[in-house]
Amino acid sequence: MDDEEAVLAANAEFYRAFEAGDAAAMATVWSTGPNVACTHPGWTAIAGRDEVLASWAGILEGSAGRVLCMDPVAHVIGDAAFVTCGESVGNNLLAATNFFAREGSDWRLVHHHASPVARLRERGAARWRPRSLN
Repeated sequence: MDDEEAVLAANAEFYRAFEAGDAAAMATVWSTGPNVACTHPGWTAIAGRDEVLASWAGILEGSAGRVLCMDPVAHVIGDAAFVTCGESVGNNLLAATNFFAREGSDWRLVHHHASPVARLRERGAARWRPRSLN
């Protein structure tokens, strides 16, 4: 598996944990270092591993329901990478960026940012189609 495929696999694990409401799986996706951050839709930025995981624990308790990652594209830059994608969470369409860092042989999430999509451009609307996470 090349780096791009490995980053997309790590990204898929994030969305599997999200959809399953699995806080333990979510914790394994995130970097073990202190330099992590997350911006949930409508929230201010959260920094620090403990704070980020606590925010996810609260979100996952509420059971988001069906979560789809749409058209993920990985961009690898040495030992860092980011994925741009669409998210379908319940009835909400979001744009997301997930930033990963290599930790040993694994890619770990260090930043997630999702925000609502106000409207789809014609070209963009055709681009965001749900894809299987398997």
